[in-house]
Formats: sequence, structure tokens, C-alpha cells
Amino acid sequence: METTPAWARCNGCKGDIDFDQLYYVCSVSTCNRKGNELRFCSVECWDVHVPVMRHREAWAEERHSPSQAQWERDNPQPPPTRQDSDRTTSAAPPAALAETDLPHDVLVVVSKLKAYVRARSGMNTSDSVMAVLSDRLRALCDEGIRRAAADGRRTLMDRDFK
Repeated sequence: METTPAWARCNGCKGDIDFDQLYYVCSVSTCNRKGNELRFCSVECWDVHVPVMRHREAWAEERHSPSQAQWERDNPQPPPTRQDSDRTTSAAPPAALAETDLPHDVLVVVSKLKAYVRARSGMNTSDSVMAVLSDRLRALCDEGIRRAAADGRRTLMDRDFK
């Protein structure tokens, strides 16, 4: 397997941003904090980011990535590499817990659920409903986790539940 060095990854499409290449950053300061620098390979990738972050006024600022020589001079460690044949993330998955190690607490606010059912229908709610709903929520979360991992993210988002 041959590896190719890349300067960074696009936060939109997860593609490579090579050395000595144009890329884009968000004009909003919270998107460019140290340790959270969002970089995009195109304006289209940046444009996908805007509604997710709910920016009111933002624009894509053009930047130029450093040459490999500049980067090596400023950073003693080697640049990140991506496998040409494997375009998934290199982030290590969290340690898998055995089913018995997972918490089986009630995942819903009982009083809020009972109040909703009463307001909606005038019915009472049995306490046994909470365990069933919690199991359904766990199953939904497991599916969302799989979708986020397939997209190469370590953050569960609303779009993972569609």
C-alpha cells in the first residue's frame, strides 16, 4: 500500500488538502480557534458547513497551505499520511464495551414524558413504558453511531438519525 502525504484534511468531504494548495477557512472566529481549525478544499465544502453551524454572516476566506519544506521546517514530526486505497479516518474507535458493561438507566425524563402524554391524550403512562422507550433510544443511538463512524466522524449529529 502506497501512502501519500497530505498537509490536512477537508472538514467537509474528508478529502486531502495537499501541500502548496489553495484551501478555504470560515470567516467566523469560533471556527478557527486553536485546535479547532476548520479547513475546506473548496467553497462547496465550506458551503455545506454554514447551515450546520448556523452562521448568520459568514464567508469563505482563501488561504494557501505551506509547502512541504516549510511544514517540515516548522514541525519536527512527519505529516499525516492517508492510505490511497482506504479513504476512512484513522481515528481509533473507542474501546468496545461488553453488553453487560453498558449502562441500562432510564434515558427519558419520566415527568416530562408523562406530562406530554397527559396533555396530548389525557392518558396516564405506566412506569414500564420508560424501559421500553429507553431500549428504543439505545437502538436509535447505536444506528446513529454506526452512521457517524461510517462518515468518519467522532461526533453524533442529528443527521445520523435520518
